[in-house]
Amino acid sequence: MKNIKLILLTITFALLTNCKIQYSFTPPTSIIAETYQVNKFENTSLLFEPGLDRDFKLALEDLIQNQTNYRLEPSGADLIYEGEITDYRIAPTTATAENTAAQNRLTITVKVRFYNTNNEEDDLEQSFSFFYDFPGSAQLVGAQKETAHEEILDRLTQDIFNATLARW
Repeated sequence: MKNIKLILLTITFALLTNCKIQYSFTPPTSIIAETYQVNKFENTSLLFEPGLDRDFKLALEDLIQNQTNYRLEPSGADLIYEGEITDYRIAPTTATAENTAAQNRLTITVKVRFYNTNNEEDDLEQSFSFFYDFPGSAQLVGAQKETAHEEILDRLTQDIFNATLARW
């Protein structure tokens, strides 16, 4: 009886120490690649915001660089991002009793084309959109505009990353 308890205890200990559960905050990806490139995203929106195309391109490059081991290349990469900024719009979302805007919303929409030169099944063409609300009494200039752009670009680039690389 003592030997059986010892054997069971040994087996239990061996099972517990050999079982490994791995947790990761990095999304799983099945994409095999070494390089990526982000082509210019031309701003084709009716309301043109100078420099937005450059800011978006840099934000997407930085996000991929920070969250993967892929190497940025100017051309001939395994993964290619391109597209257009199709909409830049400011519209009122709520009104006051005096028929003035109580709150405004800046919305930016980006159409993305993603190509995986190693596996065409991963290719994607999709539009992504996000918004930033600000008081109707405020003007979208200076720090308010920088905050709005930063928040929107952070969300857009993360959504694009999730759709193309993380598969979430």
